[in-house]
Amino acid sequence: MIDHTGLHVSDPAKSRKFYEAALAPLGYAVLREVPAQFTGGKVVLGFGVAPKADFWMAEGTPEAQRIHIAFRAKTRAEVDAFYEAAVAAGGKDNGPPGPRPRPKRPCSWGGYSPDQYVGTAQRLRSQAVRRSSVAVAGEQRDGAARDVKSTFAGLDLGTDEFAEVVRSALADVEDLLITELSSGDQIMTEAATHLAKAGGKRFRPMFAILAAQFGTDPGSRDVITSATVVEMIHLATLYHDDVMDEAPMRRGAQSANSRWTNSIAILSGDFLFARASRLVSTLGPEAVRIIAETFAELVTGQMRETVGAGEGVDPIDHYLKVVWEKTGSLIAAAARFGSMAAGADAERIERLARIGDIIGIAFQVSDDIIDISSATGDSGKTPGTDLREGVHTLPVLYALRGDEPSSARLRGLLLDDAGNPRPLTVDAEVTEALELLNASPGMAQANAKLQSFADEALAELAQLPDSPANGALSSLVRYTIDRTG
Repeated sequence: MIDHTGLHVSDPAKSRKFYEAALAPLGYAVLREVPAQFTGGKVVLGFGVAPKADFWMAEGTPEAQRIHIAFRAKTRAEVDAFYEAAVAAGGKDNGPPGPRPRPKRPCSWGGYSPDQYVGTAQRLRSQAVRRSSVAVAGEQRDGAARDVKSTFAGLDLGTDEFAEVVRSALADVEDLLITELSSGDQIMTEAATHLAKAGGKRFRPMFAILAAQFGTDPGSRDVITSATVVEMIHLATLYHDDVMDEAPMRRGAQSANSRWTNSIAILSGDFLFARASRLVSTLGPEAVRIIAETFAELVTGQMRETVGAGEGVDPIDHYLKVVWEKTGSLIAAAARFGSMAAGADAERIERLARIGDIIGIAFQVSDDIIDISSATGDSGKTPGTDLREGVHTLPVLYALRGDEPSSARLRGLLLDDAGNPRPLTVDAEVTEALELLNASPGMAQANAKLQSFADEALAELAQLPDSPANGALSSLVRYTIDRTG
């Protein structure tokens, strides 16, 4: 009857290592890893036997936090009966079970008090959750319930209420994502969920959810499906990218190709594509067409980047085309999917897709600027990574075109005798190139281009109704600019 339990630990990394070892003989493993941006800044891990996580661990102070135990109930009547019996036995609460609206998932909570915490939960497959929490003897209260913050992943969501709408939808995406990827045998489940459990910003599903707010039914279950599809596609490309790049790490964890083999990583990516295709088929033929075209754009962009700009092709035009295909196309698809699923009209769908195009390109340009301009540790990335790999991004391409002495020196550093990109393998050369680039007109040109993307996106947003979602997308545009400053 116990549905799940939860506890707080002071050292999540150490505790994870312990419980992974201790629970392995029972068949338990980490099935869920909820990113810190979903929980107010704390990492949460869910252990269990696939596909269900029933033992949860969160960062916190063990002595000051309540122990959480949730019991499974079959009916609402059982929830009410549990509540009445617990109160009759001496438990205290902060209110009886009752509705607290969530889009497409009405939820009700009881409460807790300065006593031991006991909860009961019932999940209805008809997209409804009803929960009650009552307190019985023993627990020390840690204060009022945690406030919902109106910021999320760097975005200003305007109000606590809207922030909760976004968080709730993203939690549903996370549930569906892990469920879909846990459908194979043990090795496939472990490999296919590897990157999903490693965390990530979940930027694309969030974009789909924000776009859905401009439709007539933003709480539609199809919105969750659409958001999950785009995240699955994104994760699939990461598996394949890591093989091509021979990357040893991804999201702070060992890459799949490093942990297993290139073959396992490739097959895992293929499995994600297959599951995404199956899931998108539930949205209808138009959705299938859109995702097929997006597949093609992603692959074409990767191919175009691998081959490089052909003879007579402007390198900057080539770069921007690659960025749109590899990044912008999927974010545009996220916007299109989310707004379509929510019943938005054709004009809004197309406008939101254009905004996705622009923001996708802008984010990549922003990342490229940060790779040059940030001090080590400021962005979580090592500056000059692209230079070490022989990848010429927008600031570099602008700088190489200049007629200043610094541009001539950069051409000597970054190009071989045939004029092709040359990877930098000497630290001193990387340092010199970064100094020259930061002082070059090329960096200013790249920042000006980034600003033009921001202006274009804000102009499109101005044509959409004023709303918390519009404000969040505007915040996202400003964040893209500010993070390079």
